[in-house]
Formats: sequence, C-alpha cells, structure tokens
Amino acid sequence: MISIIIPVLNEAKTIKALLFHLIDHAALSSISEIIVVDGGSTDETKEIIQSLDLGIVLLDSEKGRAKQMNTGAKIAKGNILYFLHADSFPPNRYDKLILNEVEKGNKAGCFRMQFDNNHWWLRIVSWLTQFSWRACRGGDQSQFITRELFDEIGGYDENYIIYEDNILINELYARNEFVVINRKLKTSARMYKKHGVWKVQYHFCIIYIKKWCGASADEMLAYYKKHLC
Repeated sequence: MISIIIPVLNEAKTIKALLFHLIDHAALSSISEIIVVDGGSTDETKEIIQSLDLGIVLLDSEKGRAKQMNTGAKIAKGNILYFLHADSFPPNRYDKLILNEVEKGNKAGCFRMQFDNNHWWLRIVSWLTQFSWRACRGGDQSQFITRELFDEIGGYDENYIIYEDNILINELYARNEFVVINRKLKTSARMYKKHGVWKVQYHFCIIYIKKWCGASADEMLAYYKKHLC
C-alpha cells in the first residue's frame, strides 16, 4: 500500500483542493494513509486540514522539507512512500500507476510534469520531463520509492534546506533505480509568476552548477535566500 507524505508551510490556498484531488483520483484501498507534515505554518493550513474530517494524519516538524518528509516517513505504514509537494496534482489513478511500476520491479520514480502556465519556455521544460535524463528531474514531479529502498538510502539528507529532492534523486540514479511514468502531473508555476521565468531559471541553473562544483548545503541555501526569497 501507498503512504502519501506532503510537507507543507503556509499552503492554505492549495491544501484542501489537493487532499480532495488525492482522494477522488485513487482507489482508497491502495492508500495506507495521507500524512501532512507542517513545518510551522502561520496561516490556516492546519485548521483547514483539521476541519475536513478526511482522516488525514497531521504532524508537526521542524521547518525544512527534508526534515518534514523524514518525519512523515517515520510513521508511515505503507510499503511504498509517495512524497508530494502541496502544489502538485498527480494524474488520475496515480495509485495504480505507481503500484504497476513497483510490481514490475521499479523501486523508485516520478511522473512527467506539466506547469499550470502556458509560457513557451515552461512548456518546453514540461515536455522534457518525459525523458529519463537526470537533468530533467526535480521534486515538483513527486517521488515514489519503496520503504525498503528509502530506509537503505537513509531518507532525505536533512543538511539540505533546498535541493533535498535532488540529493535523493542523485542517489537513485547512481543505483540505476529510477523510472519516469509517462503520465502528466500538474504543478504550480507560482515561483516563476512571482519572480519571472528567466530570473528563476537562471538562478536554478546557477544552484545546479554550484552543487556540481562542490558547493555545500549552506552555500546553496545562502545563494537561494539572496536571489529567490
């Protein structure tokens, strides 16, 4: 069964729609639980979740997606963990698609992605996510992984406040344990809308290059805070 783990921080605008989407587009017999891990929201995120009466497991954690996702994983009961950002909506019957891949022996992977924005560059970026190239991966595409493999790797590296998804993905690619499911997950382009497409793309590329050149987690975070916060 699948345990869905969603790290949140001030996601009052999206969390209700996402939770209903997850329930409406899956067979609930495939879902062990939906775990939402809050990193210190100051809006109504937690109150909204509690008001829905959907049986959602709501946890508190230190801020930082890696810490939040590891916190959720610790109490998850499913043999498959599915990590999902609060602004990403997986395709219909995402549960069946994930289970089919695991049954075929694929222990980890993601969906291809589509931004909710028609900017020509974002359409190209979305189109590229159908390919298995490492450079086309990111946390917005979600991440399924078997519990056994997740524990073997040691979970998300909590030293990383940003880029934590990519650290795990790098390890999975190094082990040749990654598959891309060719169905579209829709994700928000809100950061691109806020800062501008070219500014965000430029700074993401710089962060990627910095990591490739050996930058530390703290150095990457400092750069991100300076240019994209």
